[in-house]
Amino acid sequence: MFPRRVPFRTEGGDYMSVQKSRNENPEFIVSEPENKYSRITPYIRKMAELSARNNGIRLEMYTENKVNRGLRDLNGKGVVTGLTEISSIKAKETAPDGSEIPCKGELRYRGVDVRDLVRGFLGDGRLGFEETVYLLLFSELPTRAKLERFQEVLSFYRSLPTSFVRDMILKAPGKDMMNVLSRSVLALYAYDDNPDDISVPNVLRQCLQLIALFPMLSVYGYQSFQHYHRGKSLFIHLPKPGVSTAECLLQILREDGKYSALEAKILDLALVLHAEHGGGNNSTFTVHVVTSSGTDTYSTVAAALGSLKGPRHGGANVKVVKMFDDMINSIDVEDEGQIRDYLVKLLDGQAFDGKGLIYGMGHAVYSLSDPRADILMGCARDLSVEKGYEREYALYEKVAKLAPEIIAEKRKIYKGVSPNVDFYSGLVYRMLELPYELFTPIFAVARIAGWSAHRIEEIQNAGKIIRPAYVNVKESKEYIPLDRRK
Repeated sequence: MFPRRVPFRTEGGDYMSVQKSRNENPEFIVSEPENKYSRITPYIRKMAELSARNNGIRLEMYTENKVNRGLRDLNGKGVVTGLTEISSIKAKETAPDGSEIPCKGELRYRGVDVRDLVRGFLGDGRLGFEETVYLLLFSELPTRAKLERFQEVLSFYRSLPTSFVRDMILKAPGKDMMNVLSRSVLALYAYDDNPDDISVPNVLRQCLQLIALFPMLSVYGYQSFQHYHRGKSLFIHLPKPGVSTAECLLQILREDGKYSALEAKILDLALVLHAEHGGGNNSTFTVHVVTSSGTDTYSTVAAALGSLKGPRHGGANVKVVKMFDDMINSIDVEDEGQIRDYLVKLLDGQAFDGKGLIYGMGHAVYSLSDPRADILMGCARDLSVEKGYEREYALYEKVAKLAPEIIAEKRKIYKGVSPNVDFYSGLVYRMLELPYELFTPIFAVARIAGWSAHRIEEIQNAGKIIRPAYVNVKESKEYIPLDRRK
């Protein structure tokens, strides 16, 4: 793919460093002239109002036409659109009378319970993300020798084309890291000698390279943003050979390149838990839809990144952390009564962002529990002790207890409500001193593993473009000649 593979180096060492004295002032922000093309002009506002008047569809029409909004029925159950062997999610079990009742959430990767997977590598004192990637891609757990060889391959691919960082990231710094990541993925198309070859060997090669490169693309984009938009010093570390994905991310993100064993362990665990979650989640379904058109890997992954960016999907963990920040600044978090009142105000749209949501609570599939949240909760507790975040963690525990009760009182719900993985992941990332801007890209660093497995599965087994139907509810109209229109 990258025939001119040369590490991005300076004469003096293994990373580039640019210093400006003004950059040390945290208040320094690079100002930019107003872009006239970004203005909402009176004409645009007027035409937007016209569009709003002419594009409304009454909610009852969805029921009348038997449309499952969001591809979910009235009970929240997803419409079956495909088959997969990559992962399974269990949130209900069948009772003796044939009815379905909520149960403790279960997530399996290629048939393996994620809890057993986690217990396995943690019990051995190992990091587990690379093993998880192997399992998702090849549907078997690797032997020690196979795992070591696989890690060597990923380490080999962890190198960007000559001048890529300079030309694609530093020369065009972006303010949104997900957009920077998407742009970088699309740019890699131009460096691939066989970008449009969708044979399984070539797609697998492309996927392995993207899995290896995502930490670098994410962090380098962030460093560029910090320098050019926030006036901070710029440093671009090269990843150390032979390190894991979690270790690579921490090493290239931090100026001194240092991290503790616990930090690497917790981040690695978060990557494992975010690596895959069924074919029906929005970004993975996007992978299936776009892959079915026969397009290239880079276009497919860029489309998935666009989906993951949304606050209803990958951007949810940022919302959780900011919600808790608002709570801490608004009330006495030692007073359970004030916490309860604040949560009620959240649901009433009178607190935080006014959306009427308690972020991090509830899931489209799980009801009694999200297994990923259960696992991450314990790790968050351990990390809070080491990092001095016991007070914050205690608040999270209180909200986790109170929120389901309040939601049940205030909302008509079809199933139970419990904390989801986003509820704890944002806290974990904050304790790891990861910036907000990288929360969703880190989700992508993990989920590219699942996306890759699903893309290969779609190529191998489908052969038919995905094309669902929409019901037209607009009445027929006669064409009016231009001179007769009012």
